[in-house]
Amino acid sequence: MSVSRIKSPYDRFNIGQEIDVMVKDIDKEKNRISFTYKELLGTWEENIKEFEQGTVVKGIARETEKSKNGIFIELKPNLVGLAEYKENIEYGQDVKVYIKKIIPEKKKVKLLIYD
Repeated sequence: MSVSRIKSPYDRFNIGQEIDVMVKDIDKEKNRISFTYKELLGTWEENIKEFEQGTVVKGIARETEKSKNGIFIELKPNLVGLAEYKENIEYGQDVKVYIKKIIPEKKKVKLLIYD
């Protein structure tokens, strides 16, 4: 559904919500159709164009690294950055982050959680 690590599809969608999807595969033997949503969200390069290094933006906390090295922050459904670890940030929490560095060749965004 996205590159963000979400716990449940309910973090992204609501029952009855209409969304665009793309047909990924049709298996006539099993009578199944596979759809994809993620491919319609744009590439890393397309999504990063909306952001600039040195700015403060809103994001959603998606996952804390187990060693508490950082917190993955969803900037867009197909764009995630890593912020330095900060206590009391919980999954799904809206946060403001400072874009510390954009590294296009590694497709990485380094962030600081902004107070």
